[in-house]
Amino acid sequence: MDEPQDPVDAKRRPATVKEAKALANPVRVRMVRLCGEYELTNKQLADRLGIDPGTAHYHVKQLLDAGFLEPAGVRTGESGALEKPYRSTGRTWWLSDPLAHADTAESFAPIDAFQQELAEAGPSSIATYARFSLHLSPDDVAEIDRRILAVLDEYVESDGQRADRPVHGGIWLLHRSAD
Repeated sequence: MDEPQDPVDAKRRPATVKEAKALANPVRVRMVRLCGEYELTNKQLADRLGIDPGTAHYHVKQLLDAGFLEPAGVRTGESGALEKPYRSTGRTWWLSDPLAHADTAESFAPIDAFQQELAEAGPSSIATYARFSLHLSPDDVAEIDRRILAVLDEYVESDGQRADRPVHGGIWLLHRSAD
């Protein structure tokens, strides 16, 4: 008889090839996060990320096709023109190791995106910090990951209840140290 699956693990699933490709670019990773906070148009994303609107459109299309962004309601912009904003679907959170089989440059996309966001926010934006070294077996790594993700999942699932509070970003990363 199989062991019952932990409810947190039951929500996670491997990324499809299309999903992994969509997350293999730091610009797209940042777009997903930005559209999780705000409903943004191609132009707004281009302006915020300092890229050409055509490039933003290309990346948005990749994210739409992978199911990470969805159209929000059409609205009237400041100039009176109709705008077509996008919002995050929240699906990226539930992927387990989406870039496990990516090449080196692609697998660093989330880290590159995080570094760009942290640089943009500045050092005073850091709310908490912990640097550590631990001796861990593969089972220890799996256990610490499961426990930390369980805590983060609780916050992710109830985030809508705190929408009136400041937004904080972060990254949970555990790496094996170089010999």
